[in-house]
Amino acid sequence: MEKTRSSWFEMYALYIAWVISLTATLGSLYFSEIREFVPCELCWIQRIFMYPLTILLGIAAFTNDVRMRLYVLPLTLIGGTISLYHYLVQKVPGFADIKPCVQGVPCNIQYINWFGFVTIPFLALTAFTLMSIVLIVLHIKLKKA
Repeated sequence: MEKTRSSWFEMYALYIAWVISLTATLGSLYFSEIREFVPCELCWIQRIFMYPLTILLGIAAFTNDVRMRLYVLPLTLIGGTISLYHYLVQKVPGFADIKPCVQGVPCNIQYINWFGFVTIPFLALTAFTLMSIVLIVLHIKLKKA
């Protein structure tokens, strides 16, 4: 029997997700260590979900372990949900009253506000969303194969 060839996407999906997580991790470190923006409570929670993705997806990409998608997808979905909530706290006044940060930097502070809508939680949400899409598409393609 002839062995089926993997598509370009199937071959590089884990690398794509890893590069996204690496970029997000380095970006968050840039904002906190170089620009000296103090992370709020919700930022720390997002980091808890993002930083392990860099290691897990890196290992998965270099060992070509496509099963890892099943373990990292929940992290991207939960992290994305937290990022969405944090973004809503910043941009929708009604959300800020639900649970204000009680210590340190308030969660509704916007260190950056590029184009009137791009904040740090928006950047995290974008990264989590892109990784989720890549992993879901990879999962669907592998199920069809």
